[in-house]
Amino acid sequence: MPNKKSAEKELRKSAKRKIHNTKIKDNLKNLLKKSKKAIESKDKQAGELVGKTLKALDKAAQKGIIKKNTRDRKKSRLQHKSNSSQKA
Repeated sequence: MPNKKSAEKELRKSAKRKIHNTKIKDNLKNLLKKSKKAIESKDKQAGELVGKTLKALDKAAQKGIIKKNTRDRKKSRLQHKSNSSQKA
């Protein structure tokens, strides 16, 4: 347990941040799963869903929830899947 008031406050802040960041990460994971499933099933809404996912990845990286290289890697892989499914 923290001994000082400032340490107690920092503990409360970090707990709130963790909850917030976890929600955003969970949302990202769900969007990625839905996008991949839509691409594989060749759904008509796949393009729109991929766009939404890419935007969410950008926002998460901008806020520091995920690293920029992680964002770039996930975007690249998702875009590659999307493009290859459209060609076939």
